[in-house]
Amino acid sequence: MTSPARRFAFILTSARRDGNTETLARKAAEHLPPGSSQEWLNLIDLPLPPFEDIRHGSAHYTQPTGNERVLFDATLGCTDLVLVVPLYWYSLPASAKLYLDYWSAWLRVPPGDFRQRMAGKTLWGVSVISDKDQRCADPLVGTLSITADYLKMPFGGVLMGYGNKPGEVLADTAALDRAQSFFRQAPRPPSAG
Repeated sequence: MTSPARRFAFILTSARRDGNTETLARKAAEHLPPGSSQEWLNLIDLPLPPFEDIRHGSAHYTQPTGNERVLFDATLGCTDLVLVVPLYWYSLPASAKLYLDYWSAWLRVPPGDFRQRMAGKTLWGVSVISDKDQRCADPLVGTLSITADYLKMPFGGVLMGYGNKPGEVLADTAALDRAQSFFRQAPRPPSAG
């Protein structure tokens, strides 16, 4: 019996196109498990308005429309969600944080099954940093890991590379080697609780 095909959604969050992080993600995507599909969404092309938190007021979140709907459908439609997140000031780019902020609304959009539908999807990260000390990315990795735990998603970890100038990640042979098997490794199960 064959396992169902995996559907990868890559969410590009950089403030520039074709940056080092996207390059590393595309190198890793060349080695997806056989039969996998992939969808690439760039938040530059799908801008979201500032998120308004209305959880504790009298208003209710409505069904997503426009760019939000595209991202909502892609998020729920995949088996593997890959956040392509360059390190900006030791954490996620603003567009990635905004995308995750919208999850607060999606948890409350009728029929209210976002949490259940996200459970079991694997969350992955790909990042490139311009510091040789990868501990600088600990806040970014922590954000993704805790997000996965919160929604009972297995966490595949973060494929980390080094690069500063455009294309420099291609000289990081260790990261390119890790990219070949990154999406084939077993993800860490969500924390109990």
